[in-house]
Amino acid sequence: MKSSSYLFLIIFLFSNVQGESGSIFEVTEYGANGDGITDSTKAFLDTWKEACASSTPATMKIPGGVYLIMNVLFSGICNNPVTVEIVGTIVAPVDYSRIVNLSYWIKFKNIDGLWIKGGTLDAKGEAYWNCKSKSLSATCPSSGPTSLTLQSVTNGKISGLTSTNSLQIHISIHKSTNTSLSNIMISAPDESPNTDGIHVQASNITSISSSIIGTGDDCISIGPGTFTTSINNISCGPGHGISIGSLARNVTEAGVEDLKVSDSNFTGTTNGVRIKTWANPSNGYVYNITYSNLIMNNVRNPIIIDQKYCPHKINCPTQSSGIKINNVKYQNIKGTSATKVAMTFNGSLSNPCTNIVLEDISLSYIGTSAAKSYCENVEGTTFGTISPKSCY
Repeated sequence: MKSSSYLFLIIFLFSNVQGESGSIFEVTEYGANGDGITDSTKAFLDTWKEACASSTPATMKIPGGVYLIMNVLFSGICNNPVTVEIVGTIVAPVDYSRIVNLSYWIKFKNIDGLWIKGGTLDAKGEAYWNCKSKSLSATCPSSGPTSLTLQSVTNGKISGLTSTNSLQIHISIHKSTNTSLSNIMISAPDESPNTDGIHVQASNITSISSSIIGTGDDCISIGPGTFTTSINNISCGPGHGISIGSLARNVTEAGVEDLKVSDSNFTGTTNGVRIKTWANPSNGYVYNITYSNLIMNNVRNPIIIDQKYCPHKINCPTQSSGIKINNVKYQNIKGTSATKVAMTFNGSLSNPCTNIVLEDISLSYIGTSAAKSYCENVEGTTFGTISPKSCY
């Protein structure tokens, strides 16, 4: 009777570990300590190794607690899809010198079927930002690691995650296909340098939705080689808005195509929706972009195309941007501009912007005078009521 009870207990526990979604591997069972002090990097890697090798779909679970880890690379190829369930908080060391030797803090690479859900990442970036902001910033590392990177991931999903205080970029999607990000909360102070919220580059079929992003740089940035991207229901601010670029850093550069940004709001940001390219030769392009149903609240540049991008106005290129911008639609965009120029279209002399469409635009200046628009090297059409009046 006693032995049969033990057998029943073992079967019961095993069935709980297997669960409906497969095997569960908890980091504390591999030596992780949720005290926020003990280095749990090895325990995380050991847990991942087992989950990745599982013969059934697996869950790597980070339970409640605070877990300190250094740079970590979770690599595939895995036998089955893996869910990373974060209940607690994962933190970086306060001493940023312990993780700046690599371009990433946490990276997932070469995986087909990855779901990261819940939890908080805190990269403790304040000391790094302070160093970069001082006059002795030349003594600081030139760049900091991205908090969370998905590279060469197919069928990836991130949901319910909070990312705070990244040294630089919070979340990067690179060389990945069919990626979904939803219900993300990203925060860093507006003066924190280069702390982009989500950066997507060289990726195909990406969806970003229902998220709140406030940073010291772009809320979302889209880099070269990015195709079929949907961004909707985003609250952006503080930050630099939602940007394509910067592009034309290189002569040979992939384009950006089929991007839709919709049903989002921008509050107190430097820009609303922006396309930025350096004035350099390039074979890159920006095609088939739609911005629709957007609200601007006290935004400095609600609508802007800048093909003479040079943020620090030092050693700016003096050539003409080779990036071709074509078929960009702005539909039902309303709100207030913090500057008189609510719409800026500063196109390339050698490659003017073409097929720029404005439809139902209502942007007013928060000051006493009327808002206006600025155009250079751009052509397009307008529909409906356009305020301020189009300059092309």
